[in-house]
Order: sequence, then structure tokens, then C-alpha cells
Amino acid sequence: MKLSIISGRSGSGKSTALKALEDAGFNCVDNFPVSLLEALVADTLSGPTTATDYAVCIDARNPELAAFPEILAAIDRSQVQLQIIYLDALTGTLVKRFSETRRRHPLTDAHTTLLEAIEAERVLLRPIADIADLTMDTTAMQGPQLIDAIRTRVAATRAAGISILFRSFGFKLGVPVDADFVFDIRCLPNPHWQPQLRELTGRDAAVADYLGGHDTFNRMFEDIAVFLETWIPQFEADNRAYMTVAVGCTGGQHRSVCMVERLGERFSDRAGKVLVRHRELPAAETD
Repeated sequence: MKLSIISGRSGSGKSTALKALEDAGFNCVDNFPVSLLEALVADTLSGPTTATDYAVCIDARNPELAAFPEILAAIDRSQVQLQIIYLDALTGTLVKRFSETRRRHPLTDAHTTLLEAIEAERVLLRPIADIADLTMDTTAMQGPQLIDAIRTRVAATRAAGISILFRSFGFKLGVPVDADFVFDIRCLPNPHWQPQLRELTGRDAAVADYLGGHDTFNRMFEDIAVFLETWIPQFEADNRAYMTVAVGCTGGQHRSVCMVERLGERFSDRAGKVLVRHRELPAAETD
């Protein structure tokens, strides 16, 4: 049995994620009561087949959130392939999404503003967020990008080993909230100051050649790679299923993109799935 639990703050994309899993063949239930999790698992395991895949959404509308860790601990993970996916975005982005759609936040009332409700929701969902297997930052994601992320990281059959996502980003637009490791490479030579390279990206050969010609870039790459090669097996031994490695430069166009591309190549032969994404590049350029 495979059970995916989707959670996160309102406006982060939970409905989109649940729909993506439904399209992938999961039996999906929105606003699922926490108290029924054990019954769902027991009924499925006692049925004629245990191959059924379920995805349930548990969020701030649920009055039993405080009991979530205890109920989850009672589920036998030797019989259930369980994963908790927590979606989130910057508070300003969530406010903007609600303002644009004119939807009502489930925690707002005559005495609670939208901003106060969004912040209160973070506290309510902490029991889930703290034990999530995968946290996804949807701040810069449009619907199709989130659907693709859910399909590739959640819906696909889990391979042996840890699933690693290498993501480039620009510090001027903020650090990804879902990063497990963040590497700052702004100290390296910047192709932006080379007129012939300014309009290119780190995926272009000219930029890669320029950066590869600097010993500091190559040493930084090797140091990051060796660090990850040393410690990723420890996370795998602890049954970690997902890891997000974020590499940032100033604008997220050149240095971090090139570094992430090289790291993706270095780790491409691992048993687990390896994904490469570039937050600041158009979606068409990250495929």
C-alpha cells in the first residue's frame, strides 16, 4: 500500500498536488480526518489487495492536528509506503494568491485578518511540517510546474536510494524554503560582468567554459560534491527518501546554474532519482 499525505498552508497548491496524484492513479480524498488514518490503512491491508495507492489532504481545517504525530506513529511502515508532502510558499506570495482569487482563507473571521490567518496556520500545521518527508517551496511555481514536480518526485514509484533535487537560485529573490542544504557560491567569478556572456545562462557552453577555466570554481564544485558523497549515504541509512540541495549565486542565471548542472552529472549514476531544476530560468529552459 502506498499512502501520500499532502499538507501545507492554504494557497500553497495542495489542490493542484492532489489532482496531479489523482491523474496518476491515486485514490484521493481532500480534508481527510486525521482520526481515520489508521482505519484507512487497516481496511486496505485487510482487503483482497494491498496495492491500492491513496493520497489524502490534511490541513488546517482538521480539528485533530495535534494528534497527527501519535496517530502516524501507530501505522506500521513495514506494510505501508508512506510519505508526507508539505507544501509552502512565502507569506507574501500566499497573500497575493488569495487577493487575486478572492477566495476566503479558512481561518479568517470578523476578528482575524488574512495575514494573521496565514501566520496562525503555520503554527497549526507545525506537527505535520516538522515530520514531513518532503517540503516543497511553491513560491516560484506555476500550476504546470507543480504538477510536474509532484509527478516526478511523488507519484513515480520510489526507486532504491534517496531522491536528490539539485536546484539553482538567486539570492536576490530569496533562499528556497525547502532546501536541506544551501551552498552560497557568490564568491566565484561572475560571468555577468563579461559582456559576451551576460545574456547567456549557466547551461550554455561558453559560460561553462569560462567558469571551468577558474580554479576556484572547480575547487568549489569538488568540495560540494565530496561533502555530499560523504554524507548522503548517512541520510540514506536513516531511511531519508528526499533531499533538496540548493546552490545560489546573485541572480541565479550563471554560476549556480552551471554548478547545479555539473552536480547533476556527477550524481546521475546513483541508484536513486536525481533531478535538476533552475528556479530563476524559464520553465522551458530547465527541461
